[in-house]
Amino acid sequence: MKAKTKDVKLRPIRLADAPRYVKWLNDPEITRFLSRSPGITLAEEKAWIRNAKKDKSKKVFAITYRGRHIGSVSLDHLVKSYKKASFGIFIGEQKFQNMGIGTIATRKILAYGFNALKLHKISLQVMPKNKQAIKVYRRLGFRREGYLKDEIVKKSKYRDIILMAKIKK
Repeated sequence: MKAKTKDVKLRPIRLADAPRYVKWLNDPEITRFLSRSPGITLAEEKAWIRNAKKDKSKKVFAITYRGRHIGSVSLDHLVKSYKKASFGIFIGEQKFQNMGIGTIATRKILAYGFNALKLHKISLQVMPKNKQAIKVYRRLGFRREGYLKDEIVKKSKYRDIILMAKIKK
């Protein structure tokens, strides 16, 4: 079943979301393509949410599908003087993956970044094995800008990262 745009909403993250984030971010299947590895406590996640809400260089939103919180999308490293930010997303509830929800949420955060925040460039990092995400990012106008060898460590192994970006036209 494909999601409809009207069913996908972005809302500010809340402290009440922390238990879901802990569940998702401690699941190796959910974090397999994230730069982070499992291993977060509820106290750590609550502190992260509190800090993220105060941090002017971050815009973090919960993704909801038909009112249910299922993931997260963000613009980080927001530099208003350069009009740029870094994009991140994950769908934490596996049964809602591969329905197009991530694509819809990405379109919404790009519109917010380019229109409301007046950004010129939104970049992202993606692992080369995340072929499905790369395909979606290309379809949404992201272009490859670089390749970082052995950039992060996952499961005690170095992993490469592809850099991609979309520039406002």
